[in-house]
Amino acid sequence: MSYQTNRRNFLKGVGAGASLFAMGGVGPLIAKPRTKVKVGYLHTLAVDGQMWLADEMGTWKDQGLDMEFIQFTTGLGLFQAMVGGSLDMLATGAVVSNFPARGQGEVFMINNVEWATAQLWVHPDMGANRIEDLKGKKIATTRGTTAHVFLHRALTEAGLDPDKDVELVNQSMSAAVTAFISGAVPAVALWVPFNVQVEKQVPSAKKLVDASRYYPEAAIVGGWAARNDFFKAHPEVIDKVIKGWVPANDFLVNKPDEALAKLQKTHYTKVPLEELRAQYKYEKVFTSDAWAGKFRDGTVTEWLDQVTDFFVDIGAIDNPRPASEYFHPKRYLDVVS
Repeated sequence: MSYQTNRRNFLKGVGAGASLFAMGGVGPLIAKPRTKVKVGYLHTLAVDGQMWLADEMGTWKDQGLDMEFIQFTTGLGLFQAMVGGSLDMLATGAVVSNFPARGQGEVFMINNVEWATAQLWVHPDMGANRIEDLKGKKIATTRGTTAHVFLHRALTEAGLDPDKDVELVNQSMSAAVTAFISGAVPAVALWVPFNVQVEKQVPSAKKLVDASRYYPEAAIVGGWAARNDFFKAHPEVIDKVIKGWVPANDFLVNKPDEALAKLQKTHYTKVPLEELRAQYKYEKVFTSDAWAGKFRDGTVTEWLDQVTDFFVDIGAIDNPRPASEYFHPKRYLDVVS
């Protein structure tokens, strides 16, 4: 190819570029890059409902965030990954009152109250018709989780010593439910949606109690926490995550039928819509403004402390930080107010 041909091609390119510039066509080429954030989560409606709605609504992108979501099966695994540096932040259930109380993680937003998501199921034909009947019997659950926190309170309220009067069988939740269904244990403390398997496969099983019995005096909350160094170094990212979450949360609260249909179609395709609606009824969610009120009056801080006390009781934490030190409502209040 000759010099003249190269020169003509070059000038054509310059001309095309100039035309694009004049029409604003080079905007995407110089668009500001989004901030990458690695987020761990549990795939259960009470934890990831607002998260996925925000993704579908584009509110993360609106805040300039590039969210990378990584699924885990337990909150313990989530926090271990975050403490190890694999995650910047996470969304989880009751464990949000555990690791931060040890100084590992800073809580900045609450998703929901696990109102009736934790449940205690029994086999009546194995001599368990009341909570008191569980004395001396095995109960399968996953230690350190929402289900365990709930079970501890249910036993205590019934006058049983969780450490001495029952035998806790610590398993993954899927294994615990399988053990119950097979009749290997007379009782299981589980979380929604594992109750669906029990209801379908053991029609004779009986739900003795769920977490709603102890609300509002006690409540198990789930929410968002960030790695200590990330929370300190990137307050602007924390604020953007809150801003992205707020419209999704209010969409879920104000238009649940529409929001749940969207979630079922995109992220819960294996769950029938009616079943997803039932799961939603087991949790309590509030508008962003209502959450702000519970942040201001200390309600959420008290709830977090109650669950932290549970982790102290079972020997999981020594000398815990109070929730007033690991929960930071000011970030949320500054955004929402």
